[in-house]
Amino acid sequence: MSLEPFIRHRLAERQALGEAPILLMSHLVLGHPSLDENRRVIDAMAGAGVELMELQIPFSEPIADGPVIAQANQLSLDAGFRVADGLAFAREMVRRHPGVAFLIMTYANILMAYGVERFMRAAAEMGMRGLIIPDWPPQVAGEPMGLCAEMGLDWVQLFTPTSTDERLGYIGGLARGFCYCVARKGVTGAHTDFNADLTQFLSRCRQVTGVPLAVGFGVGTPADVAALCGQAEIAVVGTAAMRIHAEQGAEAVGAFFRGLRQGVA
Repeated sequence: MSLEPFIRHRLAERQALGEAPILLMSHLVLGHPSLDENRRVIDAMAGAGVELMELQIPFSEPIADGPVIAQANQLSLDAGFRVADGLAFAREMVRRHPGVAFLIMTYANILMAYGVERFMRAAAEMGMRGLIIPDWPPQVAGEPMGLCAEMGLDWVQLFTPTSTDERLGYIGGLARGFCYCVARKGVTGAHTDFNADLTQFLSRCRQVTGVPLAVGFGVGTPADVAALCGQAEIAVVGTAAMRIHAEQGAEAVGAFFRGLRQGVA
């Protein structure tokens, strides 16, 4: 199933219950600190009502990621992580949590080394909903995007605040499932100001596509999630949750995500 109907359905469910019309998407790095611990964290996040999850297959040069996620990538690789292990684990998670929409996030070299069609076929057959490949821009990704569509996966496009209106329009025309709006310049993990500049950027994004918008990079508090209500359909939380896990363990991650919904009207 495409991500867009899933997102629309879950938003309608929330609104029918009188809850805030915004979904949560989490991010974790497979193999860090272990697949067993990944399993515990995913269980905790699913129990807290997280609707979408990005499972990152580690790469040695994760250019879009800040220090916390980049270090997690390297530690996972140092511990012997293999792509095949990650795909097997992802298959298990899809079966274990059928109510969650899972996506794979990674970098282009991983797909090329594994075999693009082979990778996508494995992702589609296990029930993944989409792929996020931040270093494979659409102007040179025609063939893999076509394969992705053929196999029923959504290739998630990224909007950035430095893009011209022309480029936003081009990317918006290719969008399927949802668009990932990068809230600010730079890499993941740093603080983001949820101000008029972000509102203007999201308005520009909204004008060029009809698919839902997800906002990530610097989302980490209930106030951040509240600020995105009415401007986006999905709040993406990665680094903040990884820090909570490192400091307090898997159960605290569940409590953290439940807390993100508090005070969101």
